[in-house]
Amino acid sequence: MGDTMTVIQLIEQSADRLEQAQVGYGHGTTNAFDEAAWLVMWRLGLPIDDLDGAADQAVSPDQTEQVRQLIEERITTRKPAAYLTKQAWLQGVPFYVDERAIVPRSFIAELLAEGTIDDWLSDKTRRVLDLCTGNGSLAVLAAMAYPDVTVDGADISPDALAVARINVDQHQLADRITLLQSDGLQSVKGPYDLILCNPPYVNAQSMKALPAEYKAEPELALASGDDGMDFTRQLIADLRAQPDRYMTPEAVLVLEIGNEREHFERAFPDLPVFWLPTSSGDDQVLLVTREALLA
Repeated sequence: MGDTMTVIQLIEQSADRLEQAQVGYGHGTTNAFDEAAWLVMWRLGLPIDDLDGAADQAVSPDQTEQVRQLIEERITTRKPAAYLTKQAWLQGVPFYVDERAIVPRSFIAELLAEGTIDDWLSDKTRRVLDLCTGNGSLAVLAAMAYPDVTVDGADISPDALAVARINVDQHQLADRITLLQSDGLQSVKGPYDLILCNPPYVNAQSMKALPAEYKAEPELALASGDDGMDFTRQLIADLRAQPDRYMTPEAVLVLEIGNEREHFERAFPDLPVFWLPTSSGDDQVLLVTREALLA
């Protein structure tokens, strides 16, 4: 072989390197091999989803060196791969991302793609709110899943909205998605038929224990007080205080709370909710109807 390596050899070597360095995952991949494959394929300009087709391709020493530099950058900076490649995928859809917004990884994306919440919607579902839109990915996926709706993507962070703007424009959805700067629900233009929300929900203790990769993200998008429920408490209080302003009579809220089900149930012991199945179990995302919120 001499100095030339194949793509798959380079990926395996890179995965070993990431493993030795004990980097943290969870921003699009869950293990060293997938992380290495993503970085290597991206650096070589190969289609990320065709590893089989590219596996035996030869890589020049020059390209190998470029890949090594990228892997070292991943290790020394502890930045999620998505911040290095400026790209993240959700449900096979590519999104631009950088340090101004959290790396998109919401399980709500699966629910939109798989039609899990369709039974709660109707032919009257027209207006959707994606609250805490971040880089705009859920707003884009909702617009793709439901061709008849318009979507408002709201976020408190002007930085995140600048990133969302790139994605809305890249996917040519500017005529159907409106981006709004809003602290929670304060400046949104309801009422909505469907509210999607992947809010900050990490509790204070978990924040302290997060791997460095998460500290590369805007803390505003992760932390939410001692039990992680501060944003959610305010959201539910606002919906209850002015239901007609925010929700149509048949409206539903789809809320992601990650690994915080226990804290959610302690905060809202009497709220009847539906827990929805995701690839990470049934404790990550819940659905609540307007009726249940006001009961």
